[in-house]
Amino acid sequence: MSLNAFALIILAGLIHAGWNIAAKKAGGDARFAFFTSTLMAVVWAPLGWWMGRDAVPLWGTREWGIVVFSGVLHVLYYVILLRGYRKADLTVVYPLARGTGPLLSSLVAVTLLGEQLSALGAVGIAGVVGGVFLIAGGPGLLRAAHDPQARRRVRKGMLYGVLTGVFIASYTVVDGYAVKFMLLSPILVDYMGNFVRVAVLAPVALRDRAELARLWAVQWRFALLVAAVSPIAYVLVLYAMQEAPMAHVAPAREVSMLFAALIGGHLLGEGDRAARIAGALLIAAGVAALALG
Repeated sequence: MSLNAFALIILAGLIHAGWNIAAKKAGGDARFAFFTSTLMAVVWAPLGWWMGRDAVPLWGTREWGIVVFSGVLHVLYYVILLRGYRKADLTVVYPLARGTGPLLSSLVAVTLLGEQLSALGAVGIAGVVGGVFLIAGGPGLLRAAHDPQARRRVRKGMLYGVLTGVFIASYTVVDGYAVKFMLLSPILVDYMGNFVRVAVLAPVALRDRAELARLWAVQWRFALLVAAVSPIAYVLVLYAMQEAPMAHVAPAREVSMLFAALIGGHLLGEGDRAARIAGALLIAAGVAALALG
């Protein structure tokens, strides 16, 4: 992995952890996803127009097909993630989601897309996944808690975390194929997907206009923050994929867990501090191995 790709991933990780904390604090559902997708389309319209004015008219069925597919996968990922945040702790849902996603996407990249993974890279993936497991609670996740209510909350967090990770792996592979093999612009893949997300979410969001207006009054600041910064994080990752193997980039994205563990856990008062720090250090070692491998 080049130093440039590694730097893009580090910056993306910091931004990603930040907007996930904002989304958790918003406590939103599919309507919050509608707010953020709509605001993304508006906030980033000048850049989208500038990048797409010559390229998008040349797109055919293949290009539009993969952008629509990507948009639908991103909707499913985001709605499930938000539901997990409402039902369980961020320090369970987020680590499991971020750990499952790169593991699956790396396996797909190696087995189906023909990428090579060195022994050091494999050790790096193991470090990332092991660190995520510690941050999510370590062996305590398997024993759960003595309190039945807490046990149910942890199990819900595990369910939504793993399910979110499946969709992370899915859109990572689809978008990685779009930018690496179809040579589409990372910015356009992400920006044009907003219109797909708005179209898919609109029927649900507009069903109850009064409730939509009430939620907007409460959540618009969080939605604007997510809309303004989350595309930056993901586009940086897509650019990194153009320079480095997907099997390395996908797990290395989990450097965001360093920031989520040290910032999010403190702000939200969740989880065991020692386990989070140990997990974060293990992830840091895993990311370093991926960069070298």
